[in-house]
Order: sequence, then C-alpha cells, then structure tokens
Amino acid sequence: MDTKTNLEAVTENELPIQNNIKSLWEKLMKAKVGVLPLPLYIVLAAIILTASIYNTLPADMIGGFAVIMILGMLLGDLGQRIPILKEIGGPAILALLVPSILVFLNVINTSSMEAVTTLMKTSNFLYFYISCLVVGSILGMNRKVLIQGFTRMFVPLIVGTVLAILAGMLVGLLFGYDLQHTFFYIVVPIIGGGIGEGILPLSIAYSSILGGSAESFVSQMIPAAVIGNIFAVVSAGLMMRLGEKKKHLSGNGKLVKSEDGNEVPEEKEKVIDFSLMGAGLLIACTFFIVGTLGQKFIGVPGPVIMILFATLIKCLKVMPHKMEDGAHNLYKFISTSLTWPLMVGLGMLYIPLEDVVKIVTPAYVIVCASVVFIMMLSGYFVGKLMKMYPVDAAIVTGCHSGLGGTGDVAILSASKRMALMPFAQVATRIGGVSTVILASLLLKLLS
Repeated sequence: MDTKTNLEAVTENELPIQNNIKSLWEKLMKAKVGVLPLPLYIVLAAIILTASIYNTLPADMIGGFAVIMILGMLLGDLGQRIPILKEIGGPAILALLVPSILVFLNVINTSSMEAVTTLMKTSNFLYFYISCLVVGSILGMNRKVLIQGFTRMFVPLIVGTVLAILAGMLVGLLFGYDLQHTFFYIVVPIIGGGIGEGILPLSIAYSSILGGSAESFVSQMIPAAVIGNIFAVVSAGLMMRLGEKKKHLSGNGKLVKSEDGNEVPEEKEKVIDFSLMGAGLLIACTFFIVGTLGQKFIGVPGPVIMILFATLIKCLKVMPHKMEDGAHNLYKFISTSLTWPLMVGLGMLYIPLEDVVKIVTPAYVIVCASVVFIMMLSGYFVGKLMKMYPVDAAIVTGCHSGLGGTGDVAILSASKRMALMPFAQVATRIGGVSTVILASLLLKLLS
C-alpha cells in the first residue's frame, strides 16, 4: 500500500515537469526564423556550418543555395523585427551589408564562398531570378497599365537623371571637389547601370582615353556605386512608409492610374497550378535566351530585348492565358522565397567593402546621397504630374541610381514592390547604357 502511494506521488511530481517541458517545446516550435520553426532552423544551420568547416559543403548550386538561404532567412527575419530599421527596408539592408561585412572580416570560410560563387556567377542565379521576375510580372500584368507605364516612365527618368547630375556636381563643388572629377568618378558610376553593365565598360573607356589600367579606374568608381545603392535602398524604404501612411500616393506596385485618374481595379487572384509553373519556367528561360540572341545581332543589351519581347507578346495577346498564369505564379514563388537569399549572395560577392573603406569621406558620402535623393524626389513630383502614383514613380526612377540588376532587386525588395521589376529594369538598362555612352564621348571631347 505504501509502495503504491509512493509511486503515485512520484508520478504526480513528474507531471508538472513533463508539462513544463511540453510547454517549453511548444513555445520553441512557435518561434520562427522566416517560415522555419526555431529548433529546425538551428539544426539545419548547424549541419550547413559543420559541412563548411570540414570542407564537405558541395561547391555547386546545392551548397550555394544552402548557404544563402540559411543566412537570407535569418537576416530577412531580423530586418523585419528591428525597430526603425524595419521601416526603411531593413531586410534588404541587412541581407546586403551583413554578408559583405562578414566577407570583409574573413568570417565566411573558403568552402562557403566557393559554393556561393558557383551559384551566383557560374550558374548565373541573378539573371535567372531577374528573368523569372521580369517575364512573370509582365505576362501577369494588366495590359493597359503595362502600355501606359512604359510610355510615361521615361519623362521622370530623364528629368530625374538631369537634376541628379546637376545636384551631385553642385554639392561636390561646395565640398571642394573638381567638377570633372565629381561627374566622371562619383555621379556617372552611380547612374551607370551597375558594375558589370556600367563600371566595367566605363573603366575600359576611361583607360583607352586617359591611359592606365582599367582596374585602377574600377577601384575609383565602385565606392560611389555601392554607397549610392545603399542610399537608394534606404530611400525606397522611406517611400514605402510614405505610401503606407498616405495611401492615395501609392499604387502598391502599380505605376500608373487609369485614364480617368482612378485606380485600376485589382485583378482576381489566380489559382496556382504547379504544373503550369514548369511551363512558366521554360518561358522565362526562353525569353532570356531571346535577349542574348538579339544582343548578338543588334547590339542592344540582352535584358532590354527580353523586356521588349515580353511586352510585345503581352500587348499582341499571343500567349495563352494559362501560360501567362504559369509564368506569373512562378514570379510570385521566386519573389516570395528567394529574394533575401539572393541579397545575401549579392552582398557576399558584389558589395566590396574594402574598396569603399579606402576612398570614403563624409563629403564623398553626402555627394553620393544628393544624387540619389534628387533622383527620387524628382521622380516623385514629375510622376505626380504625369498621373502616375508618385511613390511608385519615385522608386522606379531611383532604380537608375542602383547597382544594375543587383540594385533593382535591393531597391524593390526594400519597398515591397517587386511587381515594378520590368519598369525598373528599363530604367536601369536604358538609363545605364545611355550614361556609359554619353560619359565616354564627353570624356573624349574634354581630353
């Protein structure tokens, strides 16, 4: 009898402990990093970290995705939680800058860097991402809005570019910079269309005109492009906040209003058919190939041809609706799941803090900031005059001051407007190519 009583007492004492353990486990499972429960995230992160330490991390797409996704989920989630930072595009800022800082401090080991480099450069993940977003968003867009957007966006882009150049040169002059130096080494790199499409062609042109190695010009121009991109990301986040507070100023990813000035009605959400997403993937890849093929024969940048081709197909209504839905559903999946991981890869490989640290002064930063702020401010007011949503017009115009495709992703993700990718790509590509050509001709005339 006494033994039975003792056993019951022990069981009763154990119950509160079991309940506490169960309650603690339930709380841990409810805590999430991105979409992953915290315990699962820790296990996955530990596996990936261990593999990278012991050099067993695959140096291919599998290892690359593992690294950028585990970091992207964490940094994107933190950016959405930190006060103040979350209001100005925190996820994009953290996902870009933290990996760049880690690389600068040599914290990320060789195994992880090789895997990410293979994914981003050898496998060309950035252009895959952009292709899926551009083609999917264009084919899923309201045809009337698409046509109006492309015809109107060039006015704020041109006005913004001219005013940004004048503002940058004036501010540079106030801080004692030579006008020519300010224009060619600070302003032009910011609006040149990125590193691959802007700074590298510019460095070759500068080298052939002025003499010296192209690499020396690259190191002089990259800091301006990087700093300008950071300010563009922050400004886009601030614009997003303005749009949330004053909803009549924002199209939430729509660039133009209807002809009578009222909002274009929301399209009904399409049912996701996963088999159609495969067709959408094939369409996106083929449209990108059309761009590379066209570039070979007519010399226009491939991404621009891809955008024009997708727009033409949409306007002519030759693509079956189900195929458009498949491409649009793929766009939604890619933009929702892979944006922050992509930003991590870009930060690791394309944001060289070492070059930035060498040349940056407070005056230099202010000159860069003035170019970006005037660009976006003019886009806001000119867009308003053109019966566009001023917040969205400012963000698209501001993409001209980003790091090419890299900058477009960062700016649009910071403002939660990935649907504007086609317009952003046109602003970046056409604006960048025009800047490179005009700057090269002007330098030749002045030399």
